[in-house]
Amino acid sequence: MEKESAAFIAVMLHSATIAHFQHLATDSYAKHKALQKYYESIVDLVDTFAESYQGKYEQIKKYPNDFHGEKEPIKYFEGLKDFVEDSREHLPKDTELQNIVDEIADLINSTLYKLRFLK
Repeated sequence: MEKESAAFIAVMLHSATIAHFQHLATDSYAKHKALQKYYESIVDLVDTFAESYQGKYEQIKKYPNDFHGEKEPIKYFEGLKDFVEDSREHLPKDTELQNIVDEIADLINSTLYKLRFLK
């Protein structure tokens, strides 16, 4: 469970950087603002998850150091949404931790809405 939680935390933290790059590269104001909201919010949510996990279980000492990201924001966030859904079965089942994962999923869904439908 520690390895899976570390991977989840790493992917989600890296998503802030990828979203920030996408934010800078878009020529759509709506996408620019949607991506900004995401990268400004996700780090705090992931930090909350990591600290709660470590308070309940143990300190994570090792994180993966490689990641890749899709350049097109909608495809990237669709993949991120799938990653979060798939990760749930490997993360702790404690409701307080799953509630934070719910908030992360909600942020991804909200970002996808803005990317898809706001012009």
